[in-house]
Amino acid sequence: MTCAACASSTQNILQMVPGVLSASVNYANGKGTVEYLPEITSPQEMKSALEEIGYDMLVEEKEASAENLEHIREKEYQKLRRQTLFSVALSIPLVIIGMAFMHAPYANLIMWVLATPILFIFGRRFFVGAWKQARHRSANMDTLVALSTGISYLFSVFNMLYPQFWESRGLEAHVYFEAAGVIITFILLGKLLEARAKGNTSGAIKKLMGLQPSTVTVFRNGLPSEIAIADVQIDDIILVKPGERIAVDGEVTDGTSFVNESMISGEPIPVEKKAGEKVFAGTINQKGSLRFRAQKVGKDTLLAHIIRTVEEAQGSKAPVQRLVDKIAGIFVPIVIAIAIISFIAWLLFGGANGFVYGLLAMVTVLVIACPCALGLATPTAIMVGIGKGAEEGILIKDAESLEAAKQIDVVVLDKTGTITEGKPEVTGILWSSDALPLHRDILYGIEYRSEHPLAEAITTALSPVATLLEGIEVEQVSGKGIEGTYLGKKYYIGNEAFIASKDIDIPLELENQLADELDAAHTVTLCADEKTALCVIGITDKMKPTSKEAISQLKKMGVEVAIYTGDNEKVATALAAELGVTHFKGNVLPEEKAALVKQLQQEGKKVAMVGDGINDSGALAQADVSIAMGKGSDIAMDVAKMTIISSDLLKIPRAITLSQATVRTIRQNLFWAFIYNLIGIPIAAGVLYPVSGFLLNPMIAGAAMALSSVSVVTNSLRLRGKRE
Repeated sequence: MTCAACASSTQNILQMVPGVLSASVNYANGKGTVEYLPEITSPQEMKSALEEIGYDMLVEEKEASAENLEHIREKEYQKLRRQTLFSVALSIPLVIIGMAFMHAPYANLIMWVLATPILFIFGRRFFVGAWKQARHRSANMDTLVALSTGISYLFSVFNMLYPQFWESRGLEAHVYFEAAGVIITFILLGKLLEARAKGNTSGAIKKLMGLQPSTVTVFRNGLPSEIAIADVQIDDIILVKPGERIAVDGEVTDGTSFVNESMISGEPIPVEKKAGEKVFAGTINQKGSLRFRAQKVGKDTLLAHIIRTVEEAQGSKAPVQRLVDKIAGIFVPIVIAIAIISFIAWLLFGGANGFVYGLLAMVTVLVIACPCALGLATPTAIMVGIGKGAEEGILIKDAESLEAAKQIDVVVLDKTGTITEGKPEVTGILWSSDALPLHRDILYGIEYRSEHPLAEAITTALSPVATLLEGIEVEQVSGKGIEGTYLGKKYYIGNEAFIASKDIDIPLELENQLADELDAAHTVTLCADEKTALCVIGITDKMKPTSKEAISQLKKMGVEVAIYTGDNEKVATALAAELGVTHFKGNVLPEEKAALVKQLQQEGKKVAMVGDGINDSGALAQADVSIAMGKGSDIAMDVAKMTIISSDLLKIPRAITLSQATVRTIRQNLFWAFIYNLIGIPIAAGVLYPVSGFLLNPMIAGAAMALSSVSVVTNSLRLRGKRE
């Protein structure tokens, strides 16, 4: 594709293919996303439809692989570079003769010899593209370039061969070979700079892709051997030496070391790894040697997931892009119409030189109009913004979320795993005088089979003294507790409200302990049989060191913070007081959490929900911007539009700041792209001539057109260096 109009054209062609439900084409990264019915059409049929009009599409997995695409782009860039350099080499003498030696003997002939290869060898792409478009009654930037330079060239050839036509009428037979040649050169130069700058916008992807080593040392049959990363299989034991990159995701089996995970999480402090700890592809082992068991390989690793998410997000479109796409779709026909009107106006009212000035005005209008700047304004900023987020450990799923984050009024936080470490510890277990040792084993057996975040803390506390019983059946009651059955008898584990709902009696000795734990702002869980409570378990979860600072930063930004937790009201009150949060609620069930988010939305607020568990998925889906903690459940990350890989709350104010900077850049880009065309086209048409006698030179118009695209991409690249 050569311009934004091409993206609009290819998108329309894809949407017209029978069986295609929707299509979106991104000019900035050259990628398309198509939703289609495989029983009606296929990617090959879409490819054929595009080829008919002069485009192409890579659809096979092998030919569309990252390495192959990079190779194709590099080959195309080198070809464009060669064409530009040769074109510049011929343009320099062309301009010198055209400006200083135009009346020298054979000057016109020499300029013709220099201009011809510039247009039809090095600028051939524009004429071929324009012809393919014309055959299908379509137009794009190639059409504008080919029309403007082709008309200038043919007019100059006529004047060179038949100068007497003008001289007999008392006019000079001027040639415009230098204008035609230099226009092509400037546009090629602009395309070269644009391609280079666009390559930089995807720098985050290249950086992420470079994090994976090409070979890895594995132990097979007890012996180490070096194999290609593509040959690694699940359950392979892999050796990582100090300073080496970890190749795939896995679990440490032997050794102790510190691993730098900053390239994935954005956190600079190395993380200690020992047996049982998780390690991730792309991270760097620092001091000791580690052996780990491969658990996720190839496309299933966290790094591969991050790359895939970033690529998809960079290809997505922000809501404002829809309007820009519509404008780009009709831009070229409107410009051609303005160029023709300019020529006719000059012909009618321009006097003796009306034809020549009209021709110059028409050529200049065709040259200066630039749909590229419009087409690049939004996607380049989105690509850089999402890439920057990924580098800092903020994984953004689509452009819409990045744009929406700017408007957040309220951030709703879950407690466990979001504000706190998500590593609950048992502070104490008090059994009633009627409890038996068997009840301890039943509690251990039920919690062992539970997926509740508190279950691991309870099993850790009981494991040294309890025995795992067989034949226990467990049923989770979402947001309330657990029901277990052993030898036909039911047992209940949950908060006070859950136990009370079963009409179970709580002995006085346990009630006193319950009150003490609540006063200490601990999470309290009770275990009971069908008649009476058997024990009270106190649990605490340490606050993350950065949570207080993150909430303080959000408040300084004018963003309200709310805490909704399933924990008891006393815990919620104590936590809110410590953090300086006035809007909080305890004993919140999962469905209530979603309803509370909806209530805030009905008050006219834009709500961001931050959570990490399955019980947060409803509220995450309801929120305007959903943010999952990377160390939480896969369901939460699947539902959420953003994922904080390190689970550090400080990344949330950073995500909002990044959103604000990206939206600001998009607005700047669109402003300059529109202003450029709104001012440039009338000046090119000659509106200043009656007032000041100024008529824009087509060569200057060519330079301005080339620079407009480059300036938009360069402005987007400024986002990469922004911290605030």
